[in-house]
Amino acid sequence: MVPFLKPDLHLHSVVELTPEWLQSLGIDSLLLDADCTLKEYHSEIPLPEVALWLKMVRQYGVGLCLVSNGRGPRIHRFAEKLGLPYVATAMKPLPFGCRRAVRTMQWDPKRTAMVGDQVFADVAAGRLAGLYTILVDPIRPDLEPWFTRLKRPFERCFVSRRVDCPAG
Repeated sequence: MVPFLKPDLHLHSVVELTPEWLQSLGIDSLLLDADCTLKEYHSEIPLPEVALWLKMVRQYGVGLCLVSNGRGPRIHRFAEKLGLPYVATAMKPLPFGCRRAVRTMQWDPKRTAMVGDQVFADVAAGRLAGLYTILVDPIRPDLEPWFTRLKRPFERCFVSRRVDCPAG
């Protein structure tokens, strides 16, 4: 197995990441993939529960920045609606977009996690950038482009079972 493709943590959804849990992991900033992590692929708004989660973690002072392979104008519109900084056309799995976001935001890479739904893009980019990696199950993968759906069966080889969020 290729260790850099194995996420540090696998969850059902980003909404499971409480500020307290992030703090216990030593994480105070998150790079967030957009498509199928925060929203359905063709949507321009996050799921309602994700919007509430974003508001909550922001109130606790968790740093947030979108890092997406999506094209600039589309990701710009999404980031603007959320009031978040972003790096578009990030070229994941290459680490450059993650590194650029961390550098621009002036975050400590040792205290930053990359959160996304794809092993071969998000986890690989986060690992190569030296970040903690959190894989979440994709939101409506049936709506993804064919080239993303094609990779899903191969990703399962690198995914361990999900972790349950600690209570409290």
